[in-house]
Amino acid sequence: MAFSFLIGNSTARAETPVDYNRDIRPILASACYACHGPDENQRKAKLRLDVREAALKKAIHPGKADESLLIQRITTKDADEVMPPPQSKKPAVTAEQLKLLRRWIEEGAKFEEHWAYVKPVPPAIPTIPEAAWVRNPVDAFVASELVKQKMRHSPTADKSTLLRRLSLDLTGLPPTPAEVDSFLSDNSASAYEKVVDRLLASPHFGERMAVMWLDVVRYADTCGYHSDNHRDIWMFRDYVINSFNANKPFDRFTIEEIAGDLLPNPNNETKVASGYNRMLMTTEEGGAQAKEYTAKYAADRVRNTSNAWLGATLGCAECHNHKYDPYTSKDFYRFAAFFSDIREHAVGRQEQTRLGTSEQEAQLKKWENEIAQLEASWKKPSVERDAEQLKWEAELAGKKEGTKGFPGPVIEALKITADKRNPGQKEAISVYFRSQIAKSTSKEREQLARLKTQRDQLVNSIPTTLVSISTSPRMTRILPRGNWQDDSGDPVQPDVPAFLGSVAPKDAKARATRLDLAKWLASPENPLTARVYVNRLWKIAFGQGLVRNLDDLGMQGTPPSHPALLDWLTIEFIKRGWSTKDILKLMVMSNTYRQSSVATAEMMEKDPSNIWLARQSRFRVDAEFVRDNALAVSGLLNQKIGGPSAKPYQPAGFWSYLNFPVREWQNDQGENQYRRGVYTYWCRSFLHPSLFAFDAPTREECTNERSRSSTPLQALVLLNDPTYVEASRVLAQQVIQKTGTSEPQKISWLFKQVLSRKPSEDEEVVLSKLHAKHLREYQSDKEAAVKILSVGLYPKPKEFDTAQLAAWTSVCRVLLNLHETLTRN
Repeated sequence: MAFSFLIGNSTARAETPVDYNRDIRPILASACYACHGPDENQRKAKLRLDVREAALKKAIHPGKADESLLIQRITTKDADEVMPPPQSKKPAVTAEQLKLLRRWIEEGAKFEEHWAYVKPVPPAIPTIPEAAWVRNPVDAFVASELVKQKMRHSPTADKSTLLRRLSLDLTGLPPTPAEVDSFLSDNSASAYEKVVDRLLASPHFGERMAVMWLDVVRYADTCGYHSDNHRDIWMFRDYVINSFNANKPFDRFTIEEIAGDLLPNPNNETKVASGYNRMLMTTEEGGAQAKEYTAKYAADRVRNTSNAWLGATLGCAECHNHKYDPYTSKDFYRFAAFFSDIREHAVGRQEQTRLGTSEQEAQLKKWENEIAQLEASWKKPSVERDAEQLKWEAELAGKKEGTKGFPGPVIEALKITADKRNPGQKEAISVYFRSQIAKSTSKEREQLARLKTQRDQLVNSIPTTLVSISTSPRMTRILPRGNWQDDSGDPVQPDVPAFLGSVAPKDAKARATRLDLAKWLASPENPLTARVYVNRLWKIAFGQGLVRNLDDLGMQGTPPSHPALLDWLTIEFIKRGWSTKDILKLMVMSNTYRQSSVATAEMMEKDPSNIWLARQSRFRVDAEFVRDNALAVSGLLNQKIGGPSAKPYQPAGFWSYLNFPVREWQNDQGENQYRRGVYTYWCRSFLHPSLFAFDAPTREECTNERSRSSTPLQALVLLNDPTYVEASRVLAQQVIQKTGTSEPQKISWLFKQVLSRKPSEDEEVVLSKLHAKHLREYQSDKEAAVKILSVGLYPKPKEFDTAQLAAWTSVCRVLLNLHETLTRN
């Protein structure tokens, strides 16, 4: 993608100076940096091409391309001299790329710092001839590039498409027919903005945004390694959903996740947020090496945190200095050291933390005090109870059963005559008698039992989760070649990558903490964090980022298609208080967002990947939203926000290979069966097959962008998975109940319900024939009709004609399987 972007548009830029970051660095990074880049251990011939001073000494003569060793080695016919060498498996420099390199050298071989590592500077908002099309600065930047590419923007999409697009992008749910009618009938100038504001205020906005972020932070309900056992961590998912709904500033969101436990007076919310640091895969395998897994956990946290917030491949520096970016191995281990204070088991079940409300904790404290007072009363002197005890001891001696069932210390003490017992033995017998036997304490014992029952019930009702708990930091040292068994590396202290600054305290005895890291990540001075996040938001609104590689803003990533726009949005995002909703609204209010997604032949020829945004994008919605859509249009969707993970229908025996212990998936009953996909129980090693079929990730690692495949298996899931069969049946019940006897009326109702539009005449004919065909089949095969109507937990109506309901169910199965149903246009 990077090179097609550069080469395909070189003609359009022929009259403008060559840009180092846009045109030259990607060529050098791909073809040269592996042997002549930042990694000194892999550097060949002592030649470095990523630093101007070093490159000019040997390989480049500004203004003299033909005299430059770089050009000579690229163009030589000598197989032993040509660069990159064939054995490197690097692609040869193309004619177009060579042309750019020559021009760059002739123009003076100007080097620039990599664009992503430079703090954004406010760019001038372009002025364009077609000013009327510009609704906000987003349009100005996009239109300016379209002019350069000699392309035109597309017309605005129709209102039904716009509403469906907005609803899917901002909530992950389709619009209801009532919402469609309301929008189509509202001809006011503010109609569109009112819809945007309504959707941003919807509690489903947080659920939609959480799907993106949970992929990034690798949220799952299981530990991942070995037996992949269960762990309670759903409270973190709810924190993410609630944070997006509350429009929590992203800088605050960042600080709470990295170091919520280290904030002054941390509360339950910030403690739950700190569970981000516990999201990684852990092992419970008995024979695992603790030291090895400590190293694995450290590396995982470096990879995820740097990728999620910095769009950096810092993980590539675990074994050696980065081959393309200025990250060193020392940077990697210093970054890892920030997390060395987290209390955890290297091997074994991780400790869960109970997090009750202030009211619950107060009630528990009250009951614990009352229990302690009652138990203390057993030790208080009492002439009456001492006499009762002496009588009991005398009676005990004559009983056949004797001391059977008594605690060991009490049995041993009773073997000794009263005058020879030590104080501890006396107390053991006294406390046991009063707390278990004495008639005079029966009321206190009943009260104590009641208090303990109430306490235990309340404790068991309070959810637990994984949180960060800071303890004495473990020593972190550089592991040569990433080898966890090699202790020869130098110890390091926590700090950020050296070329990006430092957070190390001035006092040499002090140590930087995760809170220092979090504040640095969330600082306006950091050139990466806001850019990376804004790029993620742009992908939500347009289907792909301004930088195509969401996970790599480094030298191996593609340069931004609209660098000035990305910088302007980044600055605007920070100015607006790191507000997710504000910046998303800015994007979706633009005319660029409102364009039709229909691609003309000219667009497909000039810009098949839609880099220049002459149209909107169309793409299949994410796996969770495929399921949500079926539940929503059928009326089955449970719209409850938050709570423990749900277990929708899953094929029997799918978990049969999960061992230690053997487990069986139990489908949820009742309303929990119809919860949104974001709440589905996420088992890393055996991800729910319906989600997996639609490219949901296992979340073993950070996932910045999901694949979007189109396979026959997906159609089979939509036709046969009980969720979709049941949704089709319930949708069929509605079409029979809510419409008259007219078949066209029924088909029209279904299209509006499922696709937010009216059917064409051809579509009516096709579905009418389909209904007639299945009706004949089910009338002649009642057993087949009963079978399809028996799928799912939702009550089966008795008043419906079995064949008719089964036939309409088949029609609905087809509608839920349409490409259009799953596509955001």
